[in-house]
Amino acid sequence: MHKDKKTAQASQQSIDRIFTVPEAPDSSLGRIEQAISQNLNRFLQEHIAATERPLTEIEKDFNTASVPENPTFVSEHTEFLLDKLVAQSVHTSSPRFIGHMTSALPYFLMPLSKIMIGLNQNTVKIETSKAFTPLERQVLGMLHNLVYQQDDAFYDRWMHSANHSLGSFCSGGTVANITALWVARNHLLRPQGTFRGVAQEGIYRAMKHYGYEGIAVLVSDRGHYSVKKSADILGIGRESLVSVATDENNRIDIAALEKTITELKAQNIKPFAIVGIAGTTETGSIDPLDKLADIAEREGCHFHVDAAWGGASLMSDSQRLKMAGIERADSVTIDAHKQLYVPMGAGMVLFKDPALVSSIEHHAEYILRKGSKDLGSHTLEGSRSGMAMLVFSCLKIIGRQGYQLLIDQSVAKAQRFAKMINTHPEFELISEPELCILTYRYVPERVKQALSLAKPDEIDVLTSLLNDLTISIQKRQRESGHSFVSRTRLTPAAWDGRTTTVFRVVLANPLTTETILEEVLAEQTELALQSKGAYPALMEKAEQVLLRAQVKRP
Repeated sequence: MHKDKKTAQASQQSIDRIFTVPEAPDSSLGRIEQAISQNLNRFLQEHIAATERPLTEIEKDFNTASVPENPTFVSEHTEFLLDKLVAQSVHTSSPRFIGHMTSALPYFLMPLSKIMIGLNQNTVKIETSKAFTPLERQVLGMLHNLVYQQDDAFYDRWMHSANHSLGSFCSGGTVANITALWVARNHLLRPQGTFRGVAQEGIYRAMKHYGYEGIAVLVSDRGHYSVKKSADILGIGRESLVSVATDENNRIDIAALEKTITELKAQNIKPFAIVGIAGTTETGSIDPLDKLADIAEREGCHFHVDAAWGGASLMSDSQRLKMAGIERADSVTIDAHKQLYVPMGAGMVLFKDPALVSSIEHHAEYILRKGSKDLGSHTLEGSRSGMAMLVFSCLKIIGRQGYQLLIDQSVAKAQRFAKMINTHPEFELISEPELCILTYRYVPERVKQALSLAKPDEIDVLTSLLNDLTISIQKRQRESGHSFVSRTRLTPAAWDGRTTTVFRVVLANPLTTETILEEVLAEQTELALQSKGAYPALMEKAEQVLLRAQVKRP
């Protein structure tokens, strides 16, 4: 056998061992616990019902608003959970669940989670997390180093500094993005002369002092909804979140960004933050970060990179090249519960300058005292669990090379699936995978012919009917419980900006095989042919177009 093939097989076996190990024997609660720890995927396959009950039916199992009067045996309660909760849960660890940013988890996280829960550390203050506080600071240092690659002296100086922070741990990308823009807003509208800063005097007085008609955040129209939430929460208004058009590759259009900045400045509106995206939620696209960094530097505004999805790809030497410029960002969001394979919810925001977080620093007399190393001084959230322990464990057990293998395999798998779609006569690839997310749709050959010959109004009708068919297939595939892809709406340049409903696939689960992907397409084809409404209507319209164009049936 060829040496490279042997190496690839050995690597795959290593991944398989991390994500699935031999099953524990069946028994009572203790053994169920052990079975979950050792093979969650198989355990769920055994206990999740073959067909989903409608949500309204499931709600009937949880419709009592009264607190139970009497205690219940643990064994009895466990049976209830298995029957009513586990049996109807979404099987997100299944290799056939390829529609969202969730995946199978390494088996060792289950027993380690018990340690975390048993210790019940509250990382808001060092008095309740003496060891977890330096651990969390180290994890933030590791991820900071992954992004910014500073020397050892930098981390020796700043990682455990009481008055500085390399970042904040939080529940996910939403809070991370809010924190980044909170820091950016407070830094822009910082104390000056007799003005005590926006944190003390509020947004109205801050605008009046600095003479702005408004301030704005700029992000592409593929930006995550959390950025809009940030504008709302920070008191600048949702209209101050300015969406910028994207190009044909779903990346921010630099010319459109420059035009938007010029227009805002003409209205005396200060762009205080530019958000670049490293792995958009819908298509996995990466903005031209270096160019955004240049513009942010020129305009004197905060450059934030939302790398909640793509940040983990920095573990891979080859994928890192796609994110050139991320090291110039003032702040970066990374979600560990995505491609670092940690349970919900573990997000982080990292700051290039450890002094930046001083703009949001808070203190209290009973905790978070000045000069203390309490983590809560620089976080939006207060009480938090020790999730950093699980991130630390994954980083230690899997290692950078292990993550590189996982990331590279996911990207390669997405590229192979894209090729599978491109060569299939009845499917159409909508967005090429830059990382491991792609979009596509089902389009019968006769419909493809009709679209190529149709007039604009006919294309509108065919697109609408294709959208209906895509929705029908996606819903029925989800309800069948055999496999799952999600759907979204895009405006691909190929169709002159017409809104198109597409299938969206996320291929981060290392247990997903090419055979499974072939079966997903086969199932979608079968579901399309079974459609009693959308498919016949689509084919009828296509034949009308082809008849007008005098194209005979083959």
